[in-house]
Amino acid sequence: MTKSNTQPTAGHRIRVLFAVLLALVVAGCTTIRFTYNNGDTLLYWWINAYVDLEGEQSDVVKKDIDKVFAWHRQTQLHDYAALLQKAKQQLNGPVTPQALHGLMDDVKARGQRLALHAAPQLADLARSLQPDQIGNLEEKFAKNNRDYRRKFMSGDPEQRKKIRYKKTMEQLKIWFGSFSNEQEDAIRRLSDARPLDNEVWLQERMRRQRTIVDLVKRVQSQRLDKPATVALIENTIRETFNRLDTPERKANYDAQLKFYSDIIRLTTPEQKAHAQQRMQGWIEDMNTLAREKQT
Repeated sequence: MTKSNTQPTAGHRIRVLFAVLLALVVAGCTTIRFTYNNGDTLLYWWINAYVDLEGEQSDVVKKDIDKVFAWHRQTQLHDYAALLQKAKQQLNGPVTPQALHGLMDDVKARGQRLALHAAPQLADLARSLQPDQIGNLEEKFAKNNRDYRRKFMSGDPEQRKKIRYKKTMEQLKIWFGSFSNEQEDAIRRLSDARPLDNEVWLQERMRRQRTIVDLVKRVQSQRLDKPATVALIENTIRETFNRLDTPERKANYDAQLKFYSDIIRLTTPEQKAHAQQRMQGWIEDMNTLAREKQT
């Protein structure tokens, strides 16, 4: 691999950084400080698995990762803590689908902020990709889709509902602790009443993948300069983050929010207190991380 391939890794870094950081906030990771403090290494390993970094290129990538984390630590973590504080307070009253919608809008806004901050680096990625790299990207997307089908779309409908329910319960227990048998039965009924939407999510995933591939091919074929590429990427980012509010996605999105609102309504005061205690720990972790000097 030649040194000219350094810039594509920047775009990959930003996409993975966004996924990791946002997951920490909304998925309830129990090891935020450990994961965040080791995020530079985790990202480097991920990048190396995709592009096989060599020699001086590795040093450049590591320094670039450090810069991204320094920016994020200094400018974003206190805000993430404030978002968690807002979610914690909402548990003191009824959590309606509208309240969850507002919270998710806040999460999306922070994700978009991070992605837009990375637009110049993403532009360097798009402008520097070689044809074989674009081909590798398409192959990787295809493999990921095959894996998704195998994990989430195999078996009969009842088996797929059972898998979905188990995954839901794993996530809920992180937030609320244990559930009674009666609660689990009620959640199972709510879960099974939802349509199996794995195909919907796969099609949405593939749409995003096509958007990325089409974008980089357009940049290459039209030989766009950096300002034009940045503008194209910024428009794509905004369209992607706004997609949940489009008519073809809104019904499914609203149904998901109602589902989780119904589940929260089933929880006891003790379970809500458990979730609030969890969130307080994450708030303290975020604020501590923001104060720590990055090494």
